[in-house]
Amino acid sequence: MLIFWEKRLVFLATPKAGSTAIEAALEGLANLAVQRPAELKHTNLRTYRHHIEPWLHSITGEKFTTIALMREPISWLQSWYRFRLRDDGDDPDHTMIGMSFADFAAAYADPAGSAIAQVGTQSDFLTTTIDRVDRIFRYEEIESFTHFLEDRLDCGISLPRVNVPPAVDVSLRVRTHNQ
Repeated sequence: MLIFWEKRLVFLATPKAGSTAIEAALEGLANLAVQRPAELKHTNLRTYRHHIEPWLHSITGEKFTTIALMREPISWLQSWYRFRLRDDGDDPDHTMIGMSFADFAAAYADPAGSAIAQVGTQSDFLTTTIDRVDRIFRYEEIESFTHFLEDRLDCGISLPRVNVPPAVDVSLRVRTHNQ
């Protein structure tokens, strides 16, 4: 999460949607950069509205605009899969050993599936039952997000490639009714 005090802007870091690159590029411009632990870095809208927004409002008397990125759902789940695979080389008992992306996706879709695949949803991160992030940008069109930030923060922005997951097979095969 990044807070830009003078611009009254808060970036909520949606997990697996480019937040590490954005934080690397903008940390120096932010008045507050929360990067660790992950539970604070990835503060969702509900937590922001309940805890952080009232604190900011009590000091400034103003509302801050919330912004975030949302990734195409299959690409987002593929990123989670690649992220979960990272520890496999170090731990022979890692629960991802032998799990294909198709298996991971099936476990994600099944509420009783493997806990390793239960990663939540972007909609739960970006919305509440009555509210949503003020400005949601598509990860796949990140240029519109950077243009917005350049205009709002009055500076040029170049996003680095960081936290790039390993290349692995993330294909899904289409199942027929006979399978």
